[in-house]
Amino acid sequence: MKTLVTGGAGFIGRWTVKYLLKEKYDVYVLDNLSNGEEKNIAEFKQHPYFKGFVRGDILQRDLLRVIFEEENFDICFHLASTISVQESLDNPLETFKVNIKGTFNMLEEARRKNSKIVFISTCMVYKKGNLKPIDENYPISPLSPYAASKLSAENLILSYYYAYNLPVVILRPFNTYGPYQKGNSEGGVISIFIKQNLKREALNIYGEGTQTRDFLYVEDCANFIVKAGLSDKTTGKIINAGTGKDISINELAKLIAHDGDCIHHIPHIHPQSEISKLCCDYSRAESLLGWKPKTSLRKGIAKTREWIRKQL
Repeated sequence: MKTLVTGGAGFIGRWTVKYLLKEKYDVYVLDNLSNGEEKNIAEFKQHPYFKGFVRGDILQRDLLRVIFEEENFDICFHLASTISVQESLDNPLETFKVNIKGTFNMLEEARRKNSKIVFISTCMVYKKGNLKPIDENYPISPLSPYAASKLSAENLILSYYYAYNLPVVILRPFNTYGPYQKGNSEGGVISIFIKQNLKREALNIYGEGTQTRDFLYVEDCANFIVKAGLSDKTTGKIINAGTGKDISINELAKLIAHDGDCIHHIPHIHPQSEISKLCCDYSRAESLLGWKPKTSLRKGIAKTREWIRKQL
């Protein structure tokens, strides 16, 4: 079976590649390296099932056509995306181009070859004000152009499922963290805090720090993505992935720093787009796939800390 991973040199992408290779699927990677780095997949280059890396963009329709024509992919894991809420507020046009037009380009090529599309969306599409674990039927209300672009791409993908019978699945992982995540991304708060702590710098928290997040370790996330992509039970479905446990950013900072004196609160850069509570109900993933997260937050933080320490 041939698989394509767009954004495969990025954080979650490289772990998805690793799991696919472990399952002995042929893997091709397409990445423009705007967020990812080729060194993230360097260890896979000699793997017998790693079939190639193409530095290219999902906005390059001609390139996509050539790749799909040559390889006839069975499944496309579509992770290529702009990922920053703040960047989407500063430059919504670029976010819409990549996340919507790029997804359209992928869908058109997949339609010609009847390749399954596994789309990695986000928990940021859900409405703020939620007081209980969020399932897939929870109301949606995109609070940023980033969230809106992901939700638009979801609807576009579902339209191809209904109109053309194209096999698709939409995945909404909650806040993913772990090795290979950059320590300068607003979404990578655990990596940022660990890096600041190792450098003996202050841990800066946006706003009051009472906002909560459900942190999913990246290997659990990649395992979920691959399981969902390879299962026939997921076709046409939207599926969450998380741990079912949330923690406030204040508590997270104390867990990482062990010292409340080094924690500083600073003005939020986009309070209008902040969701106060994110906690995942992953019962659909468990029911359809038998999937459950395996890594506790403490263990995941320890693994991430060790990896970051080696990079400094």
